[in-house]
Amino acid sequence: MGKIKRALLSVTDKSGIVEFAKVLVENGIEILSTGGTAKALKENGIPVKDVSEYTGFPEILDGRVKTLHPKVHGGLLGIRSNPEHIRVMKDHQIECIDLVAINLYPFEKVISRSDCTLNEAIENIDIGGPAMLRSAAKNFESVTVIVDPNDYVPVIEEIRKNGEVSKKTNFRLAVKVFETTSSYDGMIAEYLRSHVCEEGNV
Repeated sequence: MGKIKRALLSVTDKSGIVEFAKVLVENGIEILSTGGTAKALKENGIPVKDVSEYTGFPEILDGRVKTLHPKVHGGLLGIRSNPEHIRVMKDHQIECIDLVAINLYPFEKVISRSDCTLNEAIENIDIGGPAMLRSAAKNFESVTVIVDPNDYVPVIEEIRKNGEVSKKTNFRLAVKVFETTSSYDGMIAEYLRSHVCEEGNV
């Protein structure tokens, strides 16, 4: 797996994220972050580099586009043992992102409200989060990906003990990612399907 040097943190559920980030910094790990997560970390004295600073491209379209960038996905998907991948990353100034902690927009919570509109539900469909999670999970041999705050502690324990996270743990976490994104997409599809026949929604 190798030593973790850089992490990207972008979470809706911020429980435990400050404590987790503090341990990462204590272990010499640079933190990239976005929006509300970056704000929460900075307010707690944790050094953070905004993703927009890292990519050189601002958040646009009311935050709809902020992490959908080659410097993010290249940093997640690049195969560290592939010399050609490393060459291309170097040519394009793409740094490896070794750990990702992301949880998704609260679509289920939003649609459970009786006053939720179709447009509001659609605005709470996460795009960048699932894309980053899937990129990181696909490259689990090199990237640790966390979608569940309950996994902060075991990951921290491995980092403190070994300076890295085992391939076995990374694989387990990757499986959880695909289970989560599959369930998330299924929930969205089911909700939208229930509105197909409602007059005026399309």
